[in-house]
Amino acid sequence: MPYGLKRFQKADALHFITFSCFHRLPLLDAPGPKNTVEAVLELTRARHQARVYAYVLMPEHVHLLINEPPSILVAQFLKAVKQITSRKLRGHRETFWQQRYFDRNVHGEEARSEVIRYIHRNPVKRGLVASPGDYPWSSFNHYATGVRGAVEIESEWTARLRGPLIAIGPR
Repeated sequence: MPYGLKRFQKADALHFITFSCFHRLPLLDAPGPKNTVEAVLELTRARHQARVYAYVLMPEHVHLLINEPPSILVAQFLKAVKQITSRKLRGHRETFWQQRYFDRNVHGEEARSEVIRYIHRNPVKRGLVASPGDYPWSSFNHYATGVRGAVEIESEWTARLRGPLIAIGPR
């Protein structure tokens, strides 16, 4: 780990994660690899009961906003996603992903909303599309329509589908 970089896990915070393709090559430039990453992300999310609040798959990197899965560390969750996708996508390459990743803890509704906006605007800022809704490999369209995409997004719509929470406590 680079000098001075500290990761705070099990801190009851969301994690804004960025990880990149090896040497920041545009290995996710085509629809096929992006679809594979989405499928693996959803499989890993469901397996470890993680909650994905936002994501975008850019040609050379991925942004995620996730909770801390209940049974594993965020680092283990990312390791699973990266290992499975690497096996499926690396082809003749020895390495598909950069080994390291960026992780910033996100506290509070305002900070969460700011990160989600940043994630969804990334393809527009890079000139890939004119509007976030035009980019299919992100969680934006779920927020705009409530329709479930390739990755289940934690939002008011998914919370409603789970039903009301039942308070259990002293009477």
